[in-house]
Amino acid sequence: MLEFLPVIIKNAFLKPATRNYPFVVRAPFDKQKGHITIDLPACIFCGMCARKCPTSAIEVARAEKSWSIDRFKCIQCNACVECCPKKCLAMAPQYTAPAGKKSVEHFVIPVEPKVPVGAGQEETQGA
Repeated sequence: MLEFLPVIIKNAFLKPATRNYPFVVRAPFDKQKGHITIDLPACIFCGMCARKCPTSAIEVARAEKSWSIDRFKCIQCNACVECCPKKCLAMAPQYTAPAGKKSVEHFVIPVEPKVPVGAGQEETQGA
């Protein structure tokens, strides 16, 4: 029993080797895969990411200017991020929040209605 005494005394005065998780959060590792994020104003809706996705988790509608992702299908392979010509996709290091049911996230840029030329101009007639 006496041969363990130095180890017991040493461990009594050292800090714990683990983190106090809810209060001390570990910084993410370099290149940690978490979830796909999009910078929607920079996107040109070319659909390259949807074509490269091996699980068809991404859908792009160019006419509606919408981009959607099914997080349950996405396998975080980073193929869409690597092929994006505008580099508007990125892999965030934080994981997706847990969800109780499957859903698809839609991101849409509102399309402004086109106003015909001359609309809103009043015609004036001379007297």
